[in-house]
Amino acid sequence: MDAQAPITQDVLTIPRKAAEGLPNLVGMTRDAMRDALIAAGTPEKQAKMRVGQIWQWIYHWGIRDFAKMTNLAKDYRAMLADNFVVAVPEVVTRQVSGDGTRKYLVRIAGGHEVEVVYIPETDRGTLCISSQVGCTLTCSFCHTGTQKLVRNLTAAEIIGQVLVARDDLGEWPVQGTPKDEVRLLSNIVLMGMGEPLYNFENVRDAMKIAMDPDGIQLSRRRITLSTSGVVPEIARTAQEIGCQLAISFHATTDEVRDKLVPINKRWPLADLLDALRTYPKVSNSERITFEYVMLDGVNDSDADAHRLIKLIDGIPAKINLIPFNEWPGAPYKRSSNNRIRAFADIIYKAGYASPIRTPRGEDIMAACGQLKSATERARKSKAQIAQDAGL
Repeated sequence: MDAQAPITQDVLTIPRKAAEGLPNLVGMTRDAMRDALIAAGTPEKQAKMRVGQIWQWIYHWGIRDFAKMTNLAKDYRAMLADNFVVAVPEVVTRQVSGDGTRKYLVRIAGGHEVEVVYIPETDRGTLCISSQVGCTLTCSFCHTGTQKLVRNLTAAEIIGQVLVARDDLGEWPVQGTPKDEVRLLSNIVLMGMGEPLYNFENVRDAMKIAMDPDGIQLSRRRITLSTSGVVPEIARTAQEIGCQLAISFHATTDEVRDKLVPINKRWPLADLLDALRTYPKVSNSERITFEYVMLDGVNDSDADAHRLIKLIDGIPAKINLIPFNEWPGAPYKRSSNNRIRAFADIIYKAGYASPIRTPRGEDIMAACGQLKSATERARKSKAQIAQDAGL
């Protein structure tokens, strides 16, 4: 494979300004917003100040109506309304699991849909967001991977998922009331639909917005990007985003990983592990997370556990063991609880944290690897029923 071949621009990204609409201020970097405001008539000397004001309204206060941006003059608010929009994805459906997990199906430009999952826990609230419509990786154990890749999400559509969740959680501050230090949405994980490192620039811009101190204010340590192993972009992730890194690992031999995670054929285990050993900013306080889905008789033996320990030697790491979320027609079965515990015990005795992830949101198909497929299947069934009835 040609090492110089482009790897982040292989699918279409809809531009911020659609032919029929106005440019969206959501998702713009500060520099891009400044340029856009100047182009719309803002005096250059005022542009930086205006960006700061608008930025706070959108990302700190959660305001989308220019008329409510009351520290701006009325004529300036009218100019903004004539030239821009503040738009987020449309919520199509919202489901709440028995364990409190929330799943949102949201619609974006072109009528496409992606899913977003909010997981409440005792000490945090984690939002799992998507970076692409569909997925190009076709990992054989992942239900989301059975969907055809359509396109990358824009930065607006990525950060827009965060804004939508904060809307639903009622987490925007209210002017004149004491600041609430308890954050319902305290963490972001890029583990939804798509491979985030195949959409690097938009993911980077969206996460920089999430980390901006004048807006949502999430620490880089509260953001985790999960990749299946796009090796050339791993160092860039540390340099340009600086977030935590998780690897969809899932196997201890190239033979097995080629089947489970086909991207391994392009960047095999040796290449991936070399990139992780030189990952900037890696320390014991910022460990790389290895995600490892437990598949009965495939990757869950004692020998696999011992191989895993040898493979990650020298990498500050923790291993998240994920009981497989079985879905209709899945080619694999979940490892037994006893087998998972035995595997975890080997990892733990070698000195690595090895938490076993508790499946969340299974009753609403919100668990890892299950996004959107159930919705598509349900719609297809309805369409088939209508066709059979001659409708």
